[in-house]
Amino acid sequence: MSQPDRLQQQPLSFERHTFDGHVRSLGHHRYAPSVAGSRLHHRLRDRSVECELKFRVDGVRDHARLRSLLRKRGAKLEGKYDEENYRFRGPGKSTRRTTLRLRVLNGGPHGVLTAKGPARFVGGVKIREETEIDVKDVHATLDLLSQLGFQVEFTYNKHRAMWTLDGVVSVTLDTLEFGSFVELEGPLEVLPEKARSLDFDPKDALKDSYSVLARKHLAATSKS
Repeated sequence: MSQPDRLQQQPLSFERHTFDGHVRSLGHHRYAPSVAGSRLHHRLRDRSVECELKFRVDGVRDHARLRSLLRKRGAKLEGKYDEENYRFRGPGKSTRRTTLRLRVLNGGPHGVLTAKGPARFVGGVKIREETEIDVKDVHATLDLLSQLGFQVEFTYNKHRAMWTLDGVVSVTLDTLEFGSFVELEGPLEVLPEKARSLDFDPKDALKDSYSVLARKHLAATSKS
């Protein structure tokens, strides 16, 4: 599919919502007086809480239905892009509870490096702490992670169309080798309602991440 001009001209903006609906909840750090002044020019680490609902759908037909519904609801198409996702295995026990993933956007060199903590569920909504940064050079990032002891466990590709619904919820139509999906992301208190407005029941939301689904798909195909 063609790539919108706006996505070629500027990096994508990835926003996350906290429990009270605010965007980008930043981590707080305290420095000793001797170093506080020298570090004021550094941006605080971007750590936030990701709330999402993910549903498996029936391919092209369901995506077409949802595009039509989103247009009727006045949703805004933010863009379409391809991702190559690298899932890492970290060194030592300290990294086992963290999911580290590098997304290469439209073949690079730009990408996004994401670390996610363990998930919990509230009314079907998956909630995870997340830290992510934009990456200007994915090749250098891969080299750096390798030197730090992280190994690429597997990769998978994804095509994504990203919409914004009612100015607060991100709705993505995702196509992967192992299926078609819809993902909603936004404030916890509105996600179930927005999902129902698109004819999805939060109780039917998938618990597995794309990384877990990709691992299961790879395991199944290797046996066949």
